Order: sequence, then structure tokens, then C-alpha cells
Amino acid sequence: MKYIVALDVGTTTIRCHILDNKAVTIASAAEKVELLYPKAAYVEINPDQLWESIIKVLKDAVDASKIDVKLIACLGISTQRSSFISWNFETGKNYHRIITWKDLRADSMVREWNSSLTMKSLRMGAHILYTLSRNKRFLAGSVLKLMNTQTTLRLMWVLQNIPGLREAAQSGKAVFGGVDCWLLYKLTGKHITDVSNASATGLYDPFTMSWAQWAMNLFKIPSTMFPKVVDNAGDFGTIPKDILGVSIPIRCCMADQAASLFGSTCFEPGDLKVTMGTGSFLNVNTGKEPHASVAGLYPLVAWKINSEIVYMAEGASSDTGTVIEWIKSIGIIKDPSEMSELANSIEGSDIYFVPAFSGLQAPINDQAAATGLIGLKPTSGRAHIVRSVLEGLVFRILLLYDSLCTETSRNYNSIRVDGGVSQSDFILQLLADLTGLPVERAMSPEMSILGVAFLSGLQCGIWETREEVCKLRQVDRVFQPDIKRGKNYLSVVHQWKLAVQRFKNCALKQ
Repeated sequence: MKYIVALDVGTTTIRCHILDNKAVTIASAAEKVELLYPKAAYVEINPDQLWESIIKVLKDAVDASKIDVKLIACLGISTQRSSFISWNFETGKNYHRIITWKDLRADSMVREWNSSLTMKSLRMGAHILYTLSRNKRFLAGSVLKLMNTQTTLRLMWVLQNIPGLREAAQSGKAVFGGVDCWLLYKLTGKHITDVSNASATGLYDPFTMSWAQWAMNLFKIPSTMFPKVVDNAGDFGTIPKDILGVSIPIRCCMADQAASLFGSTCFEPGDLKVTMGTGSFLNVNTGKEPHASVAGLYPLVAWKINSEIVYMAEGASSDTGTVIEWIKSIGIIKDPSEMSELANSIEGSDIYFVPAFSGLQAPINDQAAATGLIGLKPTSGRAHIVRSVLEGLVFRILLLYDSLCTETSRNYNSIRVDGGVSQSDFILQLLADLTGLPVERAMSPEMSILGVAFLSGLQCGIWETREEVCKLRQVDRVFQPDIKRGKNYLSVVHQWKLAVQRFKNCALKQ
């Protein structure tokens, strides 16, 4: 018997699972990630505290498993994307805390650049080139917009505002990387990043499979800061012996949503999954070609393994789990598990909730949108608020799905779902009714964990083929669509879209 250690460093939680050769978790451990809010719009993580928590979670999981550590075959790593840190490569000293993907400090720069003559010229030039060549890379460039969730302008911000960083970068001493890159440096001393994490930064071109030289030049980011981009599976080095008592080979590293796609066994073009965690992420396997979107669905690399490159298109709504935590924090619910029962206790809420703590992403693409609850009446109670919140989360996913259907000619057969919020029966049944597709909830909500376990296990020989791992995926429940209910709900969806218009472009500027 051989075992796999699967580590997932998320935005709110660090998890480590020990899995056997049936992909069954025999032990696990978890620690909360402490998000820091030193100023308005800032969202950071203390890297020293994160490192200590990662080591603790690794040790706690292995200790709980009570296995002989010599039987651990490999480690797979999944991480949050687009959060980054800069450090001195020689000394390892950090120049600043980890700046997370939810951080909005560069929002004014994002808005200024998107409306600038430079970006307008780039989009126009790309449009002309697309008209002449029909190359999808230029189609993507014709609607190119910078986003707060990307690394690009937050990295530019630190180069402008952190004393000594630009000078150190220009001399080749300062480097940057995502959580994956920083963690691999801490474990192995290498400055590398996997291709799925690189493609989520906004600085990597999935069409050319290289760092975007135009972005380096335009935003004046020294090329020496960038990590080497490597495949998602291979030899990443080993965990130092003093952490777990043996040197364990690291065999894969993936961005969380790519790992979730792999864990959901979405191996064929057109396979679709939705992860409902901190945010909601709709991802579809697009096969051998990046998807060029005009609605804001982002083309990403799902995984690269030797000569195999698989792309995915992604639509995201940044606020899902954050909304659930919010209504819990203000006392509307005591536990998320009670929400479905509360929502089903009434026929309808007649109030509408727009989840936009971090603005509204594709296909609306309005970073200045505000969160809002509209239509409250003296008779509105907890159940009405809870139902409107759950409906709002589903309607956001529906917007992403409708955009996907508009932009692609594929027929989708089902939606595979995972993530903590996927435990809500109300959400999944409504999603099935509105899309007309069966919604499959995985037995385990931790698909990122399962994804890196599958890929590292394949890499180190625990499993030989993907057909084997497909048989290991377990479905908890399939929610069949009620087409009649879905049609009856269309008027509610329409009213919700009108509510969205009310909350667009109305966030208070910093």
C-alpha cells in the first residue's frame, strides 16, 4: 500500500489529506487562513504565519493517519491563484505580505488603464489583426481588460510603492510569484511556477504559452522577476526531511480550479464543472485550444503534462462563500446547514440580493458594482433574506452559464459541482431547474485535493490510466432538473437582473 499527501492552500483554509490507492481519505487536517485588512481595500496574508500553518497541517494530517511515513509515495499541491508575494531570492526575505486576489488596492489603476488611450489602441489594433487573420488570440486581445483579480497591476503597484523593490528587481535580486511559486521556493529553493497558476496571473499568454512580453514592456516589470514556468506534473523536488521525517517527492502542482477540473474527471472537451467556495467558478474543458471570449470568460491553461496541453474557459463570481460567512456574522443564520430548510419554508421571497462585495465579474464586468438587497417589506423575515441570498448566488452562476452557451456551440450534458457551498440542496436544485441540466454533487467537496491526488498518483505510478481514476470518483447525489419550475422562475430571474442594474457602478470610490 502506498499513500499520497494532497495539500490545498486556499484563500480561507489550508487542508491536507492523506489518501490511499483507492483515493479514499484516511486522515486529514485543516487550519484557517487569517486574512489581514490593514487598510480599506487591502486583503493580505502574513507569509510567516501561512508557512507555519502549512507545516502544522502537513504534520497533523500525517500524524492522524498513523501510517509509516516511508509508505508515502508523493505529494501533490493545489493553491489559490493570483495572490502573490515578492522576495529576495538569495536571502528569502519578503518585501511585503502576500497580496491576495481579493485585494483592491490597485482598483484606481485598473480603471485608469482600462480607459487609457494605450489600452484602447491595443484593443483596436487587435481587432484589426483579428479581422485580417481570424486568429483567436487577436479576438481575445480586442476585448482585453485588466482586472483586480489578476496579478498585473497589483505587482505594478508594489514596484511603485514598496521602497527598494524596483531597484532590487532591476538588479536581479528580487523575484515574485504566486502562493504556489513561493511555497515551492520554501520547500525546494527553486523559483518555478506551474503553467495553470501562471496563466491566471494576467501576465501569461495562453496562446503562445509564454510570459507576455508586451505586458512586461508596457507595465515596466523586469523580466528577471518572473519564475520559470513548468508542467503541472513532473519532478518538482522533495520536501525537506526535517518536516515529516522523510524526503517526499513533489509530483504535481496545480491552480485550485484546474485541480478541481481534474479531480472532477473533466477530461473531455465540453466537460463542465462549477466550484462554489469563496467564490463561484464555472470551468469548461475546451480541449486543445484556448477560448476567445467577448463576454469576459477567461482563457486559461488547465494542465500541461509533457506534450499534452488542455485549456479551459472560466467565468467567475468572486463572492459566494464570503456571502454565506457574512449573513452568518450578522446573525441571520447560526450555521449554513440550516439555509436550505429556511429557503424552502416559503414559496418565494419577492426580494432580490446582488452578491458584489468584490464587484461583478463576467459577463457584467463592473468592478464598481455594489452588494445590495432590494424589495424589503415589513413582512420580510429571515427566511425571505436567506432565500434571496441563495437565489442570487445561483443567478450569478446562471449568467456565467448563459454566456458560455452563447459563445460556444457545444451541448452540455451535466454540471459537476464541488466546494463547501455545494452542500446546499436548494442551490443545486435551482441550478438544475434553471439550466435544464442534471447537477452532480461529488461525494467529497474537496475536488482540488482529489485533483492533485489523482495527478500525482498517476505520475508516481499508483494508477496507470485516467480510466482508473474516473472509476474512483464518487457522486453523492444527482439533482434532476424540473423544467416546469425552471420556466416559472424566469420572471424572478428577470426581476433580479433589473436589481443588478440598480447596483451597477455605485460603489463608493476610495
